[in-house]
Amino acid sequence: MTEITLTNSATRSKDRFDPIDPENVRMYVCGPTVYDRAHLGNARPVVVFDVLYRLLAHVYGADHVTYVRNITDVEDKIIDRAAERGIAIDDLTSTTTAWFYEDMAALGVDYSNDPRFHAPHATAYIAEMIEMIGDLVARGNAYAAEGHVLFAVESYKDYGALSGRSVDDMIAGARVEVAPYKKNPMDFVLWKPSTDDQPGWDSPWGRGRPGWHIECSAMSRALLGEDFDIHGGGNDLTFPHHENEIAQSKCACQGSGFARVWLHNEMLQVEGKKMSKSLGNFFTVRDLLDQGVPGEVIRFVFLSTHYRKPMDWTEKKAGEAEATLRKWYAQVDGVEAGKVSANVITALADDLNTHGALLELHALSAAKDAATLKASLQFLGLMGAEVPNWVSAGQDDLAPLAERLANLREAAMASKDFSKVDALKTALMDAGVEVRMSKAGVDLSPTAGFDPAKLKALQ
Repeated sequence: MTEITLTNSATRSKDRFDPIDPENVRMYVCGPTVYDRAHLGNARPVVVFDVLYRLLAHVYGADHVTYVRNITDVEDKIIDRAAERGIAIDDLTSTTTAWFYEDMAALGVDYSNDPRFHAPHATAYIAEMIEMIGDLVARGNAYAAEGHVLFAVESYKDYGALSGRSVDDMIAGARVEVAPYKKNPMDFVLWKPSTDDQPGWDSPWGRGRPGWHIECSAMSRALLGEDFDIHGGGNDLTFPHHENEIAQSKCACQGSGFARVWLHNEMLQVEGKKMSKSLGNFFTVRDLLDQGVPGEVIRFVFLSTHYRKPMDWTEKKAGEAEATLRKWYAQVDGVEAGKVSANVITALADDLNTHGALLELHALSAAKDAATLKASLQFLGLMGAEVPNWVSAGQDDLAPLAERLANLREAAMASKDFSKVDALKTALMDAGVEVRMSKAGVDLSPTAGFDPAKLKALQ
């Protein structure tokens, strides 16, 4: 069996992955808060952990892996956004959830027919949250105050172990909610009161709704048990979200180890800068798709950088990815997929080295091993069963243009007048086409910036 190593945020080292039960490998990843379109940064962990899920299924068997990625559908941002738009909260969350699935499917992440994948909605697990909060209160790890229930951070001696910060450091460096009912500024909300116009549920502490952190603890326990193998998410969740999950879960389930391995992906940049609305470089996945950037290209750019490094989205990278994928689609067209490259699996098994896996794809392409290339592309989610429209658009125009250029070149060899050859070659290059001429003939292939519209004008 392939040995997998993963960088565990809890141990701060790259360790061999040994599942609790190889027959029942379990992974939980923090999913979206559904109040708007997913931006590009939201999509990175979705793709990262999709690749890990594929690897685990390959190594341990598809029937032996369970993947849970939640939907947060009760949260203050949702309440505020619904009020801004003047629509019902359920209408907002159902629409934005559908958007999320649609946009992620465009990136090759679609579990609609996968019984091993679970997408629990927080609102469906309120009873489990109330039960867990009640256990924490009974054990002295939480207390009720003014309609709220708060976790007492000082009751958990290992608080801060994941992020590597002491409670004093966290108080000094973090923005914490100052409230008179808190015994300690770092105590965090498990339950909060709801007004009549806010979503709420009856509880021993009055009508209210859960805090964000308790949601993931309750849903992971309900679907994966008190102990499971992998918990993942963006590194911006390390503190306070994941730190709080650990504290409340281990206190509510005495003796539980909660998640054994913690994986965190780094953040995303755009053209070398942090993505932000103030810089004008903030965009959603849908923005890119509507601009004509194929989902496979977005996924390729994501995979080109190791998950533990900041990923820089650039137009140049997108163009290069599109050109490479066009080339590979042409290479494997009509070829029956073979077996996934062992070197691709080896790269991924080494702390999910997707960059190394892509290098292997380049090697397979150079070796003209189309069958293995196709299987490996499909394994990485970079190629579907059919050639997408963005690949085929304009491709059919290349063959007649190659023939025309070859004829012009042959005539020019006799007349010594290469002006028409140079003019067509220049026009092709301007349309994003690589031109190679030799004694064997003329070969045309798309490059970064391939423009089917300009190609049509040359007909």
